[in-house]
Formats: sequence, C-alpha cells, structure tokens
Amino acid sequence: MTHPSTSTAPRILPAGDAALVVEFGDAISVELHDRVIALDQALQAEGVLGVTETVPTYRSLLVLYDPGVIRGAVLAETLAIMAQKAGGRMQGTRLWHVPVLYGHDAGLDLDEMAEMNGMTTEALIALHGSVDYRVYMIGFAPGFTYLGGLPETLHTPRLTTPRQLTSAGGIAIGGAQACIGALPSPSGWRFLGRTPLRSFDPAREEVFAFRPGDMIRFHPVTENEATALDARSAKGEICADYEVAG
Repeated sequence: MTHPSTSTAPRILPAGDAALVVEFGDAISVELHDRVIALDQALQAEGVLGVTETVPTYRSLLVLYDPGVIRGAVLAETLAIMAQKAGGRMQGTRLWHVPVLYGHDAGLDLDEMAEMNGMTTEALIALHGSVDYRVYMIGFAPGFTYLGGLPETLHTPRLTTPRQLTSAGGIAIGGAQACIGALPSPSGWRFLGRTPLRSFDPAREEVFAFRPGDMIRFHPVTENEATALDARSAKGEICADYEVAG
C-alpha cells in the first residue's frame, strides 16, 4: 500500500459524454476509499436527478448520468459540494462472516504457500482468517471481490503462468491483495480454497452479495459443512451472516 495524496479536493473528470469520474487521490488507502464510499452513499440517499448509476473503485467514483436531464458541468459542481459535505463518513458498514473450505480441489496453492512462508498449513489458514478485509471494489468479472488488509506475511506474487481455469468462489491471493472469486475463470492468483457463498447470482433478488465498503472475516468449514452450504446457495440463499456497525 502507498500513502494517499495530500489533496483534499477531488478531481472531477469527464468519462465520455455521459459520465464523470470523481477522483480522490492516486493511491490505494483506507482514507481515500472511505471518501469514495461516503460520496456514493450520499448520492444514493439524496437521489440526484439525472444520475443513473455509480461505480465505486479503489480511489474514485464513476458517476453515470443522463445528459438530457442534467448537464455535466452542473453535476460536477453538485458532486464537488457533496464530496466536501460527505467527507469520509461511511454509514452502516457490514462485517461478513464468510465460510471457506481451505485446500481440497480449489486450494491449489495452499500447501505450497505454507511451505514458502515456513509455516504449517494450519498456521497459514489461521493467519488468513485472523484479520478483517475491506471490500475495495467489485470488478474484473461479475461478483469478483477485491480485498485489502491481507497480512504482510502472506503477500505473494501472482503466478508467472496463469491457469486456464479456476473454481467458482475461489479464495485467493495476488500480491498484497486478497479476493473472492465468483465465476470459474482464468487466473494468475494463488488459491487457498473456495467459499460456498455465491457473491454473484443473477437469479437471486440481491444479485451481488457484497458491496464496496463491506468488511470480510473468513472462517474455515469442513467438507461436509461446505456441501450443505453449497445446497443452500443453489437455492438462492446467501449462506453467510453479517453484522452492521455505524
């Protein structure tokens, strides 16, 4: 992680003719992300006329709008004022307790990573589950969840040669980041296991389980427990609990 920009006023840049990017800095940091989410929440709460969609990222918020309803220049002024008022005050952070089946067919790199770090597999699992991770962004593929907060001991370069296919629900590490995969896909990340929870399910009322600003805490489950949770997920359940803070 790098230190955030010292600038307090966001840059507001055009992105085509129907979107603006509100850029809070040039680094990955909790402080900048707090400001991204605070503005996004303010926009959702106030319902600015003409805004059609928002997409939070690590350090910026993409705001899509209808130019037939609101001019970009007017929206930019509105966003600047709202960003200043919102500051970094996020509301209602959710802490998810996410089940993980470590190892087995999906945990392709678990034992090797333990060996690389001079620890037992059990110790690596305990370390991986010892911290709360922040959901910075959903992207790359539907439901793919980028996480910050990985213990420095587990920072590991991605594979030199990506695999052609990895499991749905993969729990993986890439550099200083962790992730929760959603769909089977090619990947160069290092996989520790999988979660039975489906972070993306288009047939479910809540299509995406997680949203940027959420926190994630992993806990191990047995193969039998994972199978039971798989069955619940197949019925459209989000098979994980969360608590709300703030």
